[in-house]
Amino acid sequence: MVSTHSPLVFAFGILGNIISFVVFLAPVPTFVRVCKKKSTEGFQSVPYVVALFSAMLWLYYASLKSNEILLITANTVGCVVETIYIAIYIVYAPKQARMFTLRLLILMNFGGFCSILLLSHFLAQGDTRVRVLGWVCVAFSVSVFAAPLSIMRVVIRTKSVEFMPFYLSLFLTLSAIMWFLYGVLQKDLYVGLPNILGFIFGVLQMVLYMIYKNYKTVVDDEKLSESKADIVNLSMYETKVCSQPNSDEKGSDTQIEHEQKEQDVKTMEASNQGQSSVKCEV
Repeated sequence: MVSTHSPLVFAFGILGNIISFVVFLAPVPTFVRVCKKKSTEGFQSVPYVVALFSAMLWLYYASLKSNEILLITANTVGCVVETIYIAIYIVYAPKQARMFTLRLLILMNFGGFCSILLLSHFLAQGDTRVRVLGWVCVAFSVSVFAAPLSIMRVVIRTKSVEFMPFYLSLFLTLSAIMWFLYGVLQKDLYVGLPNILGFIFGVLQMVLYMIYKNYKTVVDDEKLSESKADIVNLSMYETKVCSQPNSDEKGSDTQIEHEQKEQDVKTMEASNQGQSSVKCEV
């Protein structure tokens, strides 16, 4: 397909693709560790399933329009990368987590997507179909972009930016800027609108990082548990949170407590990294 984009639109689209690819690849270290240890270590699959669903929606939307090759390439890569992440998770996850992931895939990525595809195909035609699907994409993207509110709440409560890396927030903000400008220049309201929210939350995350980056606060067990719950809720799903050791139990092993704390930290890190994948679709 030969692109008929103006040079400026093409430039923003290419930059948006490059930055989106960087954000898509952010969870790679997490999955390298999963493959090495042959264990998901309590990591959750929902952020990656949601990211795949978002990429599928935008890919379908772009396919209905002409001259949207840049939107197609970004979300095609997103679909491939997220599918790989989910496949790795299913291979190494425990049985209960594996079954939950498979049920979620069937419900959301198969049932939900097919329902949207069929309804939009038979109940709307031409420009009406594009508008309907565009608003569906906007509604889903806004709900995803609102997710950082919980992470920012964790940062303010704990005065720790350990689980909100500055460069990740920076690339997410740049991605929102590129796709917003692309949408504006393309006169595509559905691409530009949700990225306004993405830009605002990205800037707020970087401001919080600058405020709390020098704090040396040690997050105690209670705050750690609360923060983990916040980050898990970030993806708008229910999950089982590992219980803490009973502090009243005599003769508790300090090594077990130390390992439990490390497990909690890894769970928070994985959930945070998973959210980066969710937010990077336009």
